[in-house]
Amino acid sequence: MTVIIDAPEEDSFDAIVDAPFDAALSERYLIYAMSTITARSLPDLRDGLKPVHRRLLWAMRLLKLDPSSGYKKCARVVGDVIGKYHPHGDQSVYDAMVRLAQTFSLRYPLVDGQGNFGNIDGDNAAAYRYTEARLTRTAIELMNGLDENATDFRPTYNGEDEEPEVMPGLFPNLLANGASGIAVGMATSIPSHNAAEIIDAAMLLIEEPQASHEQLMDILRGPDFATGGVLVDSRAVISAAYASGRGAMRVRARFSNGWRDGAWELTGVEKLTGGTWQLVVSEIPYQVQKGKLIEQIAQLIADKKLPILDDIRDESDEHVRIVLVPKSRNVDPEDLKNALFRLTDLETRFSLNMNVLDADRTPKVMGLGEVLLRWLKHQIEVLVRKSQHRLEKIDSRLELLQGYIIAYLNLDRIIEIIRTEDEPKPFMMAEFQLNDRQAEAILNMRLRSLRRLEEMELRRELEGLQAEREGLVKLLESPALQKKRLKKDLAALRKSYAEETDLGRRRTSLEEAGQAREISLEAFVEREPVTVIMSKRGWIKAMKGHADLSARADFKFKEGDGPAFAFHAQTTDKILIATANGRFYTLGADKLPGARGFGEPVSTMIDIETGNDIIAVFTAVPDGRMLLAATTGKGFIARVSDVVAETRKGRGVVTLKPGSRLKVVRLAPSETADEVMLRDQYVAVVGDNRKVVVFPMTEIPEMSKGQGVTLQRYKDGGLADAICFRMSAGLSWAMGGDSGRMRTENDMSLWRVARGAAGRLPPQGFPRNNQFD
Repeated sequence: MTVIIDAPEEDSFDAIVDAPFDAALSERYLIYAMSTITARSLPDLRDGLKPVHRRLLWAMRLLKLDPSSGYKKCARVVGDVIGKYHPHGDQSVYDAMVRLAQTFSLRYPLVDGQGNFGNIDGDNAAAYRYTEARLTRTAIELMNGLDENATDFRPTYNGEDEEPEVMPGLFPNLLANGASGIAVGMATSIPSHNAAEIIDAAMLLIEEPQASHEQLMDILRGPDFATGGVLVDSRAVISAAYASGRGAMRVRARFSNGWRDGAWELTGVEKLTGGTWQLVVSEIPYQVQKGKLIEQIAQLIADKKLPILDDIRDESDEHVRIVLVPKSRNVDPEDLKNALFRLTDLETRFSLNMNVLDADRTPKVMGLGEVLLRWLKHQIEVLVRKSQHRLEKIDSRLELLQGYIIAYLNLDRIIEIIRTEDEPKPFMMAEFQLNDRQAEAILNMRLRSLRRLEEMELRRELEGLQAEREGLVKLLESPALQKKRLKKDLAALRKSYAEETDLGRRRTSLEEAGQAREISLEAFVEREPVTVIMSKRGWIKAMKGHADLSARADFKFKEGDGPAFAFHAQTTDKILIATANGRFYTLGADKLPGARGFGEPVSTMIDIETGNDIIAVFTAVPDGRMLLAATTGKGFIARVSDVVAETRKGRGVVTLKPGSRLKVVRLAPSETADEVMLRDQYVAVVGDNRKVVVFPMTEIPEMSKGQGVTLQRYKDGGLADAICFRMSAGLSWAMGGDSGRMRTENDMSLWRVARGAAGRLPPQGFPRNNQFD
């Protein structure tokens, strides 16, 4: 039980309350969460600002840091903000101020910075004691109306000053500059947009409040990022994201190499001497740091994961220029671009989550139409408040003007009263029906104001103000006139952000493109002839060019070692390695060590079990087939594509019984629909007992994995060799010695039996080692 401590009733903070811990924690955490959501992380729909940004702009306004004035140290601004309005850390406030000044972060910067405010490489800004700042024209437009009672003010955290609840300006900052933030249990991510397009869409809704989403998307086509780039998703995907307020869009870097023949060269392919070329990146996706992007691409080159790319250089100045050098001039630029899009941040996804605070400070995810309609509603309220404020100012001035005119009409009598009476104000008020304020204003007039010209100017001012007042009264009474006035103000604002201006020109283009297609690594490798050599001890290497395979004695090996396999290949080929336990491994021919030394042990490249013999090394033939047979006499036909392995551990293909091993790996004829050729394809099998069987290849099933079927039956021993051949051409085998001569038995009908038979002794002259070659 919790003990209650007696405390004075007036000081409730000293009292201990007996409450369940989970309930107390839940209540306090909810308060913290709501504070984070409403007072820190989510932007207000009306001005698109978070409290820290709003307080920064307000403090700079009070310091008179308008665009026509000089700069002041950022330390002064940060000091005022944390001292008067925002009691948080100085670094967080300065970081927010820096972002408002970065041209690569904000589409329309609100702070004009002087000094080092960071860069697109990801470098931090200089300390606030070194940098200076002032407001931009856009910030002034966003704060327009603060002196016209266009918004409410609230006390600051210590009650000593006041700050605006929201900026009342007409600039559509929420969509124009976007916002991002993470609160408790929710987040927001709004991209920047083109201000002219936002204004056009808003004007459409003023005329047609029921305009369809498709009509809005015809005007506001999608994000317009500060760093440019290319939006590549389809119109339907973009439209669906804006309809619900949630979605994601793909943004790619722009490849461009400058101004050529009166137009921008948009391919990014920069021609060099000798037929060579290089790719130039001129814009990168939003929020991608250029320095880290270059490191990412350089690491791919170092890891040989992008062998089609040779080098990357950063030649940027105030504009981005990243140069990508291909491995050779034969590389397809589109293949290189696709590889970069798939493997690097040259293509990113920007998440759209239009979660904002409504006018009642309630967080809500809104679609594009709802955001614009609620913003227009706010602007109508601002217009009404400004008009009412102006009307009050006019009424106040008209009151004084009417008093001044009475004074001019009765100037001599007014002077007489002032000269003869000790307290002239009551006499003037009684005689001319003036109120106290009018009489006081007349008494405070300067003698210079008694000129005839001044009277005429006052009458003109009176007439002008009366006409303006009449217009304001009509405006306040007519919603239609309010919409018309708002549309007129928006049209005037649009001129500053028109597409023809440097600030208003759309930076992010929309070019629909599919997903970056996957390019096989073979496409990255330049095709060159090599001779693959593997020794008896498992050392492998690749010699440039196609060497004479008959001169194996000239190949270089370690002492006590010698050649086991040697064959011609291309650097684009995959090399298959089959082991006695029925597993297949794959190596890229371009990744094999050179032939200057002894090569490298193949065990360093693939995980071959200790003591497991390599029985075959050969080039993977596209769409090829193989005859696989074990010592048990069982086998099957397998496709080469089914045995290619992607990992070091290889792929198990042939299932073996205990004590047996994979014995034969032979290339088999490709598939054919020609009945004559199909009937001519046979398999010859010889056992350790020197008996041979021949049967049609069609009797062997095609499998991707397993034991297969019985090819030949044995009482003693097992399978020695097997081969595929054409019956019409006969069966050939190598004759003994080093002559290299072949012998062919044209009539193999005597050995033609059903698959699985025991067979009969081979033709005369068949090799004693029971091998067909």
